[in-house]
Amino acid sequence: MPDEITRVDYYMGAIPYKPGEGAKVLAALKAAGVNLVACLGYRKSAKIGEMVLAVAENTPGLAKAVKPAGLKLGKKCKAFLMTGEDRVGALAEGGEKLGAAGIRVVSLHAVAAGAGRFGALLTVDPKYLKKAAKVLGA
Repeated sequence: MPDEITRVDYYMGAIPYKPGEGAKVLAALKAAGVNLVACLGYRKSAKIGEMVLAVAENTPGLAKAVKPAGLKLGKKCKAFLMTGEDRVGALAEGGEKLGAAGIRVVSLHAVAAGAGRFGALLTVDPKYLKKAAKVLGA
């Protein structure tokens, strides 16, 4: 299991799939002092990119901060931020517990963070959020 599992808010938004568009969003967040705990960006179609921005706490200025950069955020969603020692099977135990409880993982994005650490952003169907939190000890 990860060392720490916390609930976080995340937002998704579409941007033009052009060089520098994601950098504009990140620069706007920096200028507004928004501290991200996770950020994902990927191509959704030939002309559209998508960004996922996760924050550790309610950040009321987030939508306003990214608007000048052309990113319109969707509704607030909930996820689990998982961090811990990077080792074989670090995520397996939590996945097994969720599966045994009948909870499907909607998405999981994990990365080795260096210095023997990892981080992951895990989402489940919102109707199972409380149950997943109990299963994961979050």
